[in-house]
Amino acid sequence: MSLLALSGIGVALGGREVLGDVSLRVGEGEFVGLIGPNGAGKSTLLRAALGLVTARGTVEIGGMPAARLSARERALRIAYLPQEREIAWPVSVDMLVGLGRAPHRGPFAAAGAKDGAAVEAALARMEIAAFRHRPATQLSGGEKARVLIARALAQEAPLLLADEPSAGLDPEHQIGLMRLFADLAREGRGVVASLHDLGLAARWCTRLVLLDRGRIVADGPPRQVLTPQRLREIYAVEAFFGEAAGGLVVQPLDLTTQNAKDERTVHR
Repeated sequence: MSLLALSGIGVALGGREVLGDVSLRVGEGEFVGLIGPNGAGKSTLLRAALGLVTARGTVEIGGMPAARLSARERALRIAYLPQEREIAWPVSVDMLVGLGRAPHRGPFAAAGAKDGAAVEAALARMEIAAFRHRPATQLSGGEKARVLIARALAQEAPLLLADEPSAGLDPEHQIGLMRLFADLAREGRGVVASLHDLGLAARWCTRLVLLDRGRIVADGPPRQVLTPQRLREIYAVEAFFGEAAGGLVVQPLDLTTQNAKDERTVHR
């Protein structure tokens, strides 16, 4: 079953087309990386899937038309980690993570044992239990990011959409986060994350969707999507390609020659 099905999605912002006729299906057990240069439409595509921007086309969530789902029904099916990491209220970390359980309870209902267990599991997975009682506004940027990821995990939705989830994390926690997303996929959930780090995308995602100027230009396993020619054409960079125990290694090294960049501009 498709956890998410997008068909013919188009978005115009400020009179400019940001996405044009994008179609995408995400199933159980997939860790999909949305990649592409700045302005390619990655964040807009995630927001269109959630109904946060006006878009043409159709969106289905868990086999149901998104337009027929209430906000609570959507939240039971999709968790969202936005790019913005600001926390406005000085609530404790465990209380903030506990907000992820709101869709599972009725209005004004007290948290139950299942809610508590989900919060504890999320705190442990993100290694933030040690500062669970601290006001979230007093945390560092990286700590705030981990708390908001924990809130999304506590939601226990079948599908997680994450916009630049590794931003603000040090290498240890970036790799830990990618490992976590891969584990969620192996457990049968779906994960879609916009990523700028091609090395992380190549190493951990089961599938990559490459966007350029609001359109999908490649979709498939990392080895098929990330090729030297595509990195030259889309990113205007030369990269190292190798193999490690975990799989594909991709490391951008330098800009392409000026002639290659000029050619890219002409053909686009």
